[in-house]
Amino acid sequence: MTKKIGFFKRLKSLSLEQKQLFAIALCQRMYPNYALFSEVCEFGNPQVLKTTLDLLWQKQYDKKLKFNLELYLERLDEVVPEPEDYDVYGVYPAIDAVVALTSLLSAIQSKIEDDITNISKISSSTVASYIEATCEQEFETETEIEDYVFAHPAMDEEREVQAMLLEVIETNPLNAEFIKGLRAEIIESGISNIGVAV
Repeated sequence: MTKKIGFFKRLKSLSLEQKQLFAIALCQRMYPNYALFSEVCEFGNPQVLKTTLDLLWQKQYDKKLKFNLELYLERLDEVVPEPEDYDVYGVYPAIDAVVALTSLLSAIQSKIEDDITNISKISSSTVASYIEATCEQEFETETEIEDYVFAHPAMDEEREVQAMLLEVIETNPLNAEFIKGLRAEIIESGISNIGVAV
């Protein structure tokens, strides 16, 4: 969902560690979407996502850290809401947050790097769905909808955040100080990719 020249080419040319860090950061940004849904609808357990994210961040700078990916994949699977059980839009961004994290763990487990970079598309598609769901305009064609979504301020912000994230990861050494700082910055902002605050 970005027209920035060479964005995905640059993303794909990152090292495996850099790709993982980029994906973890995006999953962290999506976490408030799940936390809010869970609180409002009294479903699931945000702690499962939080613990998984905490371990993923730590693993980035503590290479000796071992955690059972299979176990966390099972735990995540248990906290995915069923969309037909809820009549609130928030169930969809909540599902996306779990899907992104599950996709990342599966990609790390299977060592498929393209699946790691796909987290970028999952985050963008959450934003696109949010824009469509909150839009009150009528459109005649699919192209009109796409143009509206692409030009929307929320999508602009998503592109900017992803571009900025890519740049800082490209230009900084992946040491504990940098990784902890990046994590703190995202958590302290407390704002998700669709503007949900926790």
